[in-house]
Amino acid sequence: MSEFFATLEAILRETFLGISLSRFAGAFLVLIGALVLKRVFAHLFVKVIFPLATRTKSRYDDLFLQSIRKPAEFLLVIIGLFVALQILQLPTEPADLRRGAYGLLKGLVTFDIAWALFNLVSILEAFLSGWVSKTESTLDDHLLPFIRKSARAFIVFLALIMTIQNLGYSISGLLASLGIGGLAVALAAKDTLSNIFGSIMIILDRPFHIGDWIKAGDMEGTIEEIGFRSTKIRTFAKTLITVPNNIIANLSVDNISRMPKRRIKITVGVTYETSPEQMRLAVEGIRKLLREHPAIDQDFFLVNFTDFNASSLDILVYCFTKTTVWGEYLDAREDVCLKIMDLLEAHGLEIAFPSRTVYLRGADEEETLPMVEH
Repeated sequence: MSEFFATLEAILRETFLGISLSRFAGAFLVLIGALVLKRVFAHLFVKVIFPLATRTKSRYDDLFLQSIRKPAEFLLVIIGLFVALQILQLPTEPADLRRGAYGLLKGLVTFDIAWALFNLVSILEAFLSGWVSKTESTLDDHLLPFIRKSARAFIVFLALIMTIQNLGYSISGLLASLGIGGLAVALAAKDTLSNIFGSIMIILDRPFHIGDWIKAGDMEGTIEEIGFRSTKIRTFAKTLITVPNNIIANLSVDNISRMPKRRIKITVGVTYETSPEQMRLAVEGIRKLLREHPAIDQDFFLVNFTDFNASSLDILVYCFTKTTVWGEYLDAREDVCLKIMDLLEAHGLEIAFPSRTVYLRGADEEETLPMVEH
């Protein structure tokens, strides 16, 4: 038996690449222990940790645990590799072997962190999905996959750059090349990028929703679709205008659908035969009409005799309807106009219209003869 142990001890003293076999055995046992620990952790995660998380009302902790589970298991393997390297004590010569081993270890750590961040993007996606589901716009639905893919592509790109650097290669030339290439791509895709940023501004500001009646520049109509690249406006002539989002994001948008009430502004002109007393009665009668009208908002209205116009005495009628629906507003405006006509007729007033007075002077006549031309 003693001969067996002596032989084993002699074998373990043998070296390979300047490292004793006993260190190789120790490193191997550490790796085996790391793999066993990985399996134990996976079992505890499935049987204990995750069931506890499912008892909470929030789903974000479930997504978090699902995202870090595999990277956490792989981290245990990386720790085992690090301990194994410490046991091996790689020789300083050749220097490339030691540098390469630790560079590879750093690369694995970078990969593991990137893997976890890549999976954690799902939490951001879940958060934004809850927000997007509350809106009626399809723009959010198009933008969400773009944000997810962009975030993950950025993580992968950053991980590759860090891995290359950890392996001992210079990345300054690569970054310079990427900068020039990125500038060329940005210039080529200038309109596309501006539309993307325009879409983001529409999401953040929310100046309109689908179905809103808007005026933007010389365009007027209802919003039919808000897309990732453009917004579609259905005009009242039933034509469809497709506007790039970068253009509409820079226009002053008048959202008519968001007015709380709709304005009526009428100038009623009566003839100059109207006496002051008739004018007072007419003004007071119109005020009473508005106070008693069920469709007129009572918070604010004005009725005043305002101007001596060229052909008429003008009464300003300024008020708001309670409804903002276009058809109901026109019905209310029509009813107000008809009742004003009834009121003026009851007081013996006539509505004025443009007229001219022409004076003719004959050659043998000493007086001017007036002639009124309507």
